[in-house]
Amino acid sequence: MIIWGISANSHDAALAVFVDNELKFASHSERFSGIKNDAHLNTKLIDYARQWGEPDKVVWYERPFRKTLRQLWAGQGWKHNENDIRTYLHGYGINCSIEYSNHHLSHAAAGYYTSDFMDASVVCIDSIGEFETLSIWQGSADRLTKLYSQGYPHSIGLWYSAMTQRIGLKPNEDEYILMGMAAYGDPDRLYLDILDDFFKFVNAPYVEFKHNLHRGCRWWRPELNTEQDHYDIAAGTQAVYEFVLRELLAYTAKRLPSKNLVLMGGCALNCAANSMAYDYFDRVWIMPNPGDAGSAIGAVLGKYNMRINWPGPYLGYNIQRPYPIKSVIDELKYNKIVGVANGAAEYGPRSLGNRSLLADPRGHNIKDLVNDIKQRQRFRPFAPVILAEHAAEYFDGVTGPYMQFTATCKRPDLFPAIVHADGTSRVQSVGTCANSGIRRLLEAWYAETGCPMLLNTSLNIKGQPMVNTIQDARDFETKYGVKVY
Repeated sequence: MIIWGISANSHDAALAVFVDNELKFASHSERFSGIKNDAHLNTKLIDYARQWGEPDKVVWYERPFRKTLRQLWAGQGWKHNENDIRTYLHGYGINCSIEYSNHHLSHAAAGYYTSDFMDASVVCIDSIGEFETLSIWQGSADRLTKLYSQGYPHSIGLWYSAMTQRIGLKPNEDEYILMGMAAYGDPDRLYLDILDDFFKFVNAPYVEFKHNLHRGCRWWRPELNTEQDHYDIAAGTQAVYEFVLRELLAYTAKRLPSKNLVLMGGCALNCAANSMAYDYFDRVWIMPNPGDAGSAIGAVLGKYNMRINWPGPYLGYNIQRPYPIKSVIDELKYNKIVGVANGAAEYGPRSLGNRSLLADPRGHNIKDLVNDIKQRQRFRPFAPVILAEHAAEYFDGVTGPYMQFTATCKRPDLFPAIVHADGTSRVQSVGTCANSGIRRLLEAWYAETGCPMLLNTSLNIKGQPMVNTIQDARDFETKYGVKVY
């Protein structure tokens, strides 16, 4: 039986392939189309997925009719034709039977059924799915039970996206930039104003807003228009989000018996806030693709209450060649920066060694140099990838294999390129059990230089998807003057 899980027709489309209940492939549509945050499927992605055979069934990640009703209620008009998924899939030559999951069930299942927990508290926070914007679940064995749900228009995710737009960034795409900008602002300057102007009630689990922020909040405080104002808005927004998340986590920990937490939904990408989960839970799992794209997997798992052994995040387009350890080290020693496009691409928004731009983190000019290559704002931070057995020597706080938490760097003087303005780093720690190219590269780099880490950022330019194929890698190398192996 071949089942495809699909999340599409909204933003950041993705497709996952299951063969006899085994996950074989998963990728964002943007990697094949070249369109950042592509909302739709494309023939290159579908043709690649067909190497495992034609699908017997598709599981769609949400219920289109309920979404249509919410859009009508929200004043967006009757969008039945746009949400006709059978016709939509027929347009791509997909003619098998279709089943549907619920949006928040897809989130919860993508997290719980890929974890190694047999019991867990599950919290899903996103912008909107059908009507739901927040849900809390209890996972027990192979069953998920929803215990709380909050609906549109009261949405933490919509508010955070609206604040992203308010400071001139792109909503549903640049929220992570707001998170980075927060380190340059004063969180106290606008904290109470943001709470008073937007939040009517915060008494976990209920979070009520004064305004429907689906269309943004450009109207809010127009006099705050300087660069520092935007930094302070970002800082206040991040601080308020952390307050609300803490309330939700405390409520969940008090009401549910499990000390294991699964955190999902687009808001689970907020690595600056995620570490506080360990104040309330013993173990935390955030699937590396917790947003809507990850629901291509979650739709199938949720529909069939199906637990899988998580195979790791390397699920995408496969460039089958040996990991170029010697070539990468030689290039790092000579030019300090090198690209890697090797093996199966990462499924999720963060590069984890297979589609990475790597650099020596010890140089004082490296951060600006890499930001210039990637055409990003110079304040933007970079992440370190480090041998897990050395992480505690250099970082104080939570680390993990998927860049989901921030930790304080103990030696920013030695590694200025991977330390943010607030002294933290988004650490990817690679353990000895990880039989991966990036692990072997770090081991060789450490043996040769005594440095157990590298700067690791995605192999792309701002506003473009990560490199996917060998041809993409060659084009990147030619256009931007960075050697890619």
